Amino acid sequence: MKKRSLVCDHDFTKAEVLQIFDRAKKVKAEVKSGKLVPYLTGKTLGMIFEKSSTRTRVSFEVGMYQLGGSGLFLSAKDIQLGRGETIEDTARVLGRYVDIIMARTFEHSKVEDLAKYSGVPVINGLTDLLHPCQALTDYYTAYEKGKKLEGMKFVYFGDGNNMAHSLLLTGAILGCNVVICSPKGMSPDANIVKKAKELASVSGGSANVIEDPREACKDADVVYTDVWASMGQEADFVAKEKVLRPYQVNKELFSLAKKDAFFMHCLPAHRGEEVTSDVIDGPNSVIFDEAENRLHVQKSIILFLMEK
Repeated sequence: MKKRSLVCDHDFTKAEVLQIFDRAKKVKAEVKSGKLVPYLTGKTLGMIFEKSSTRTRVSFEVGMYQLGGSGLFLSAKDIQLGRGETIEDTARVLGRYVDIIMARTFEHSKVEDLAKYSGVPVINGLTDLLHPCQALTDYYTAYEKGKKLEGMKFVYFGDGNNMAHSLLLTGAILGCNVVICSPKGMSPDANIVKKAKELASVSGGSANVIEDPREACKDADVVYTDVWASMGQEADFVAKEKVLRPYQVNKELFSLAKKDAFFMHCLPAHRGEEVTSDVIDGPNSVIFDEAENRLHVQKSIILFLMEK
């Protein structure tokens, strides 16, 4: 029987996302109290990394330890996947060894194939198309800090990349009003936008893409940005920098948001590029709470999938 996986943001319903949020709050409280519960004694998470990482590797590895299990780091250079073995064969073998898989890859199809052939739950730790664990964490952080999800205006500035895609989809599921503010030619994938609009029509939220930064930021509850050149696209930085400079989140732009708006960033950040220091290090920034919550939200995702 095929196990549930988190490959795309819309693999979870709104009710399931809220269930994951409630569990994240619980497992976070267990850490703060010093009373860890060994939910996953004897279980192993296989972690495939084609892209390097700080937050993803550490949070998943520590998370499995806190749950009573273990995390196994698998670099693409260290396994046969990096030497020509098919993803199907890799998936079938790993499914015999580990209880759950997390993969951080370039091609989204690799995570889809892992979920299709492994026979164990698979978590998308990031692909060039989507970053669902980060988006779930971002909305959880707003929820944890008292923002009402339904009707919350969540605004992203920058390239319509994997982060923009996941923020659109997850926000639409939760009934948020998501705005992606990107320059012409850098908009999110049209199929992702279409799917987000479909999800929003059910939840009562909205999903919109606009070009005007000032219009986008007005009355925002959350202001979000990402680096101008995603991992593997550093060669495009010079061309992107010129186009994205007007989309920098600075004090002037952020002042158009609500007084109690949060600033978020998935990190790593480049101060002086996509965001200025006075915003990212200012009193409205919650970037390190956000980073911490990756640990607890991902533990909740693991538990949810392992129990299905």
